[in-house]
Amino acid sequence: MGARSRGGTRSLLLLSLHLLCLHSCLRCSVSAAGSGDPYVGVTIGTAVTNLLSPSDLAAFLRAQRITHVRLYDADPRLLSALASSGATAIVGVPNDELLALGSSPATASAWVARRVLPFAAANSTTPGLISAIAVGDEVPTALPSALPILLPAIQSLAAALTAANLSSIPVSTPLPFSIVLEPFPPSQAYFNQSLAKSFLLPLLSHLANTSAPLMLNLYPYYSLMQSSGVVPVDNAMFKPLPPSLEMVDPNTLLHYTNVFDAMLDAVYVALKNLNVSAGIPVLVTETGWPSYGDRKQEPYASKDNANTYNSNLIKHVTEKPGTPMRPGTQASVYIYELFNEDLRPGPASEANWGLFHGNGTPVYLLHVTGKDGFLGNDTTDRTFCIAADDADEKAVQAAMDWACGPGRSDCTAIQPGEGCYEPNDVRSHASFAFNTYYQSQGKAGGSCYFQGAGMVTTTDPSHDSCIFVGSKLYSNVTKSDGANTTTTQTSDAEGYAVWRLRTGREKGFLSALRLLLSLMVVVIMTNSNFWT
Repeated sequence: MGARSRGGTRSLLLLSLHLLCLHSCLRCSVSAAGSGDPYVGVTIGTAVTNLLSPSDLAAFLRAQRITHVRLYDADPRLLSALASSGATAIVGVPNDELLALGSSPATASAWVARRVLPFAAANSTTPGLISAIAVGDEVPTALPSALPILLPAIQSLAAALTAANLSSIPVSTPLPFSIVLEPFPPSQAYFNQSLAKSFLLPLLSHLANTSAPLMLNLYPYYSLMQSSGVVPVDNAMFKPLPPSLEMVDPNTLLHYTNVFDAMLDAVYVALKNLNVSAGIPVLVTETGWPSYGDRKQEPYASKDNANTYNSNLIKHVTEKPGTPMRPGTQASVYIYELFNEDLRPGPASEANWGLFHGNGTPVYLLHVTGKDGFLGNDTTDRTFCIAADDADEKAVQAAMDWACGPGRSDCTAIQPGEGCYEPNDVRSHASFAFNTYYQSQGKAGGSCYFQGAGMVTTTDPSHDSCIFVGSKLYSNVTKSDGANTTTTQTSDAEGYAVWRLRTGREKGFLSALRLLLSLMVVVIMTNSNFWT
């Protein structure tokens, strides 16, 4: 993997006061990255404890209906497995390989022969697997000393692909949005002049000549973090604003309902200011929102905000509105990222950008519409009961005691050694107990009150091997012939996630057996009269 950092090497955005569902679209195929109908893909990093094996990952992608992925290297084992997933992949060249590729066309040809030809040649079994090659990652900020050899590396790889009759695979490099200066209002944006003549103009000329996209990593999250209150939180997350609160470009009088579109229009203006053809498509190779961070330093990093941003992003892209400057021209995007990379160093948020934990359980379930569509985890009809954030801990403890006692909730799973014991704190344990009672009461009004200690959420609180009642990982209990029998019905996505949990690779066979037995107890008790 290339060196990646969301906050350290990236110059964060400073905003000026001048600037006051689905699945049929997501599953469409494209001829090349950045062209065709817009789509949403995901990035896959590998700094994950007990990362799925390549074959398991391919099965997971199939189950979640993910058809576009970005990899940060070109691991042949992973590419071989992806051949059965139905996904296309942008493969990466890590920053530490740039010197060799940029200084030797022969090395670039050997790289293509070893990393690309087995998966993309006409006589291979997967001729359409590789959709593009991303050379380096945010090199101007992550590794500026390699900038002089970045374009030669891109050109050498493109030439090697042409020689192998694979010129249809575009070659580009993901750039940080910080190369755009004065991005707000968008009409005043321009590229960093120190990079314009020496690097950007030659790069853009190459992209235009080879029909390759301009790859950019865009993060409205950092715009919000550094805006000192200028940017409304709702605007950063695609939430509707009243017209009086919409951001307006004073030069064009265009209204911006979200930061993402404003950032894209800033890029389009910067390109125009370099007299670059409008024919170069923009491909957003990273965007996302962290689900957890330091409460003081990163107050906007939360599951609800991450859920809102990514859910609204998917809807925005697939509805193809374009931007105020380019209506109808919608860039495709890759959500950063598929799994939480718990091994990544840095601030707390660095390990919490994923849609899923490493074992396949969701960090949160996206609010997207359409059954069996992209990510297969519609939550529009799912609610859960958890401990309220502002409730007094003593009140939460008392309510949990009632739920596990007179309320007759099955609290076995939060006992020591059981699947939901960790994290061992009152609010986590109470959330499980509250939700068990809430679900047993059919989510009836008032069943999540607990004297003010409970609150309803649409975000699935399941985590790691702890699966809450009502989670999509387990479907509704059904009755047959009037008897109290239970049937667990799962979609492909659900079944795969459950299977991953039951393999227990992290803790061995005995751990898996214990977990399976505890899950069976939950399923059986859900249908017993004990709940009522």
